[in-house]
Amino acid sequence: MPLLKSLNSNQQEAVQHVDGPLLIIAGAGSGKTRVLTHRIAYLIKEHKVPPSSILAVTFTNKAANEMKNRLNRLTGLLSRQLWIGTFHSVCGRILRHDIDKIGWKKDFLIFDENDQESVIREIIKELDLDDRFKPRSVLEKISKAKNELKTPEAYLNSALDFSAEKIAAAYRKYQETLFKNNGMDFDDMLMFTVKLFRESPKTLEEYQDRLRYINVDEYQDTNLVQYTLTKLLAKKHHNLCVVGDSDQSIYSWRGADFKNILNFEHDYKDAKVILLEQNYRSTKTILDAANNVISNNKLRKEKNLWTENADGELIEHFTTHDSHGEARYITGEIKKLADKFMYN
Repeated sequence: MPLLKSLNSNQQEAVQHVDGPLLIIAGAGSGKTRVLTHRIAYLIKEHKVPPSSILAVTFTNKAANEMKNRLNRLTGLLSRQLWIGTFHSVCGRILRHDIDKIGWKKDFLIFDENDQESVIREIIKELDLDDRFKPRSVLEKISKAKNELKTPEAYLNSALDFSAEKIAAAYRKYQETLFKNNGMDFDDMLMFTVKLFRESPKTLEEYQDRLRYINVDEYQDTNLVQYTLTKLLAKKHHNLCVVGDSDQSIYSWRGADFKNILNFEHDYKDAKVILLEQNYRSTKTILDAANNVISNNKLRKEKNLWTENADGELIEHFTTHDSHGEARYITGEIKKLADKFMYN
């Protein structure tokens, strides 16, 4: 089959898995985007799945556009025929169509960072909060609450001190202000989609039947609201494919929980698990070092990256006192290499 020719055996197995939950543990440089796009193309071309029944979610617009371009080359389909995008863009699309079911107008505004900061500054003044309550800090706490699916009331109920109570009051007024202006921030887009699905089971079922095949990239970087959205959509048909690697989780600071990928087999008892361990990007020396480092992680899905690439240059070790020293060293090395290539 031409679609599978460029794939190794494990990649082919992942692409050809059609129904039921699938966990793809994809090491760095193992071709996970290739597998995801080929899997979607396989569903469309070999199993005649309508493009509009496939959802693919990733974390950045750049990654989503790359996926769309690859699928266009593989299938000839235009991007508008596919549900491919970030969690925010997908939720925005859903809310524009159905948010009126939870009391909002469909022409809602999306408040950017400047809008948010302007609103919260006024609220801080109105509540007469002292200098400890900086606008950005308050907004970070509100964002964290939303990513944990906490309403202002839930935040207040979990408050352990005076400061948290004041944040809860600011959060409540912030939401009231946004609602009065028929506006929401980026975190609301995800939280309100969960709210829509929970409060309108009929709407949830419509999207479950429409989006029968769900694919989530970088699953190790999902937070609670993203995890909940995925689980709600996949609950009826269980055709959920997630790709990721617990060893590459770097977004805990914004609420990501790498245990979501480790618990996938608990959430979906009939899940098929496929490891992508062949690396196409790095040298053997780099992979040996990486394998030795990540083997010390206590909570992980066991895998061992390998490559047919050459051994490559030895790794250089450099120690510095702080991040500034590290930055100076790296930029210095880049300049040396740039000068070398420029004058050779």
